[in-house]
Amino acid sequence: MNKEPLHITNGGTLTSYLNELEVVGEKLTWQEIFCEGPTQEIIHSNHFIKLRSDFLSTFYNVELDLNKVEFAIGQLNNFNNYSEIILWFEYDLFCHINLLAVINLLKQKKIDLPLYLVCSGRIPKVKTLKGLAELSPAQLFAHYKDKVKLNHDDIELATTLWGIYCGKDHNLFKPYIVKSSSFKYLSNCLKAHLERFPDSKSGLNVLEVNILSLIKKNTIKSRNHLLGYALNYQGYYGFGDMQINRIIQKLSLFYTEYEHEIALNEKGHDALSGQYNFSKEINDSMQYGGVNVEHYNFDKEKNKLVKVISNGN
Repeated sequence: MNKEPLHITNGGTLTSYLNELEVVGEKLTWQEIFCEGPTQEIIHSNHFIKLRSDFLSTFYNVELDLNKVEFAIGQLNNFNNYSEIILWFEYDLFCHINLLAVINLLKQKKIDLPLYLVCSGRIPKVKTLKGLAELSPAQLFAHYKDKVKLNHDDIELATTLWGIYCGKDHNLFKPYIVKSSSFKYLSNCLKAHLERFPDSKSGLNVLEVNILSLIKKNTIKSRNHLLGYALNYQGYYGFGDMQINRIIQKLSLFYTEYEHEIALNEKGHDALSGQYNFSKEINDSMQYGGVNVEHYNFDKEKNKLVKVISNGN
């Protein structure tokens, strides 16, 4: 029997697109959002599944589909049926954290097959970064043809970074921001990750400041209108509707909703000017891997995470 590739994709939209284009091989759709919520180094365990299930239920009122989890793991358990594994992940933080997790899962399951990465982002003569599902068929096949084979050092790097993400000291990412690797957008993503911790002066992170700035600079008619802007102007984060809507709701104390417009209120203007630290009012209990957001701020001058004084002991 001729073996075919296993394609691990970053979501159902891309899986459908690959099937539509009749890309040869079995497809495994990765549907987690490890860029938010608690994680641990050993990925497929009952404890980890419960950890993720509790997080998704608490923050997004979403139930983890255990049947899909077990089906995906079953595909990996049959790895001897495949000739190679192709990872289809994009330029953003959302994809890169999932990518690190997938590579670690393959290593933990001792899957020793040729491993390739197809990653989209910058396209010649196009100003904006593009996701894989946004590419034309010709562009997608060109990316597939130019896929990067990941070597031992790449896999070890992914293992190290996943360990840091699941740990308590995310400043350990800093040396890797300037390290070259086969992951061409990794540096941007690591930098973006550190900057999504609350700013030490305002208590707002980069994404939150960006959303408030969008309200200030544009005529925003509704939350849905704001969502569209925020999705399009989020840089290297790659968050989806569910995540951006959560942030918009969290920021509701900074804007007032009128019948046909959303406008910054006094607190919103104060937040953008950095006159006051709003960390306590935002009260964000989100966790990134092994670190609770409320325990750290990002200090722009020091270019590092610093412990919040009340948690500095």
